[in-house]
Amino acid sequence: MSAPVAVGLNRAKTFVVTGAAGGLGWALVQSLIKAHAGGQPLRFALVDVNEEAVAARGRELEQQDIDADVFVADLSCEDSVAELCGRLRSLYPQVDLLINNAGITHRSLSTQTTNTVIRRVMAVDYHAPVELAQGLLPQLRAAAGCVVNISSMAGWMPVLGRAGYCAAKSALHQYFETFREEVREEGVRVLMVYPSFVATGIDANALSGDGGRAQHAQSTIGPVRSAEWMADRIVAAQVAGKERLFPRDKTLLGAYLYKFAPRLFLRQMVKNFRVELEEGRKLARD
Repeated sequence: MSAPVAVGLNRAKTFVVTGAAGGLGWALVQSLIKAHAGGQPLRFALVDVNEEAVAARGRELEQQDIDADVFVADLSCEDSVAELCGRLRSLYPQVDLLINNAGITHRSLSTQTTNTVIRRVMAVDYHAPVELAQGLLPQLRAAAGCVVNISSMAGWMPVLGRAGYCAAKSALHQYFETFREEVREEGVRVLMVYPSFVATGIDANALSGDGGRAQHAQSTIGPVRSAEWMADRIVAAQVAGKERLFPRDKTLLGAYLYKFAPRLFLRQMVKNFRVELEEGRKLARD
């Protein structure tokens, strides 16, 4: 365990990152280190469900002389999130940055997706970020900190085969847009990030409708960005004090199309993601 956090101007900046063991989460950790090089010392709280992987990441940081605490937590479980919040509060009197990055998705038609899968997606993608932000609010206030939520353009418009994921990201958007205004005068900031397609493990590990692993390939529109590319832009937006970060590609155009010409958008969406309907029909026949 790392030494207690120092107080005053030279105290370590404390960054809590969920889903930190790989993909975008680990890329964000690396980008934060680059962005804050030469400044105040850093202390990371790395949170992940994969115990072995997150422990290895903690050792990597310590080899770089960066303080790192490792937390294993299943963010789909309310009790696990509550326990995590308690441990974080006991260790960190101030939290400068909470990055709600951990997420899961599914690739299955809504009519072929169990309630268990929907509840799990909602728990990880919506409830856990809310509970972490509320649970660490005193620490965020003390540091005049920032909450960064990795949402999705799927929170702005429907996507075939992702009804639960779209619902979770839409709820995340609405909650934290309200939360931001309620805590603004307390010095707490919120950055909402709306990526399109990023090469991370979330789609490689997408759930099927029955909770197994989705077998068909992910459908995409526009370029698939690397986690490192996305992380650098998120950190730059956070450092600059931005409140929202949107992609500059076809998905942003799609969001405008959905707003102003929804029927046209829906026809195009069905065309681009028709594989989801075909997979659903195949599953129904089997």
